[in-house]
Amino acid sequence: MQTITPFLWFDSQAEQAAEFYVSVFPDSEILSVARYGEAGPGPAGSVMVVDFKLRGQEFNALNGGPIYVLSPAVSFVVDCQTQDEVDHYWDSLLAGGGKPVQCGWLVDKFGLSWQIVPRRLNELMASSDPEVAKRVTEAMLKMIKLDIAELEAAAAG
Repeated sequence: MQTITPFLWFDSQAEQAAEFYVSVFPDSEILSVARYGEAGPGPAGSVMVVDFKLRGQEFNALNGGPIYVLSPAVSFVVDCQTQDEVDHYWDSLLAGGGKPVQCGWLVDKFGLSWQIVPRRLNELMASSDPEVAKRVTEAMLKMIKLDIAELEAAAAG
């Protein structure tokens, strides 16, 4: 049973964001939608909180108004096994107005920050040879979307 759940604050796009994320990740679903009642503070009947699950991880998304905004101070790392996975998540999360950043980071169209990271990067950076780790780090710092073949080429020297 999950005991800590990320809670995301949106202005008014919680349901759209949850539906978007569920469409990107396999084995994902909307769990429930709670609506504001007559007591508010949102308009009666409008979406208040959406509970959803992405690849086994539960999330809550709130329509809380414009008081707070998402920032890169909190991001979600997507662990990828293959370059095809990296490409899928990168392209899907950028769709509709997202922005690439660097080093595998992007901001989706709702303002949520993601890191699309091949597991191979961590393996190469953990090399017992400090020169390999240095070359891999230098290569990664020049990338926008991470490329496993380029990282491995940097590791090989």
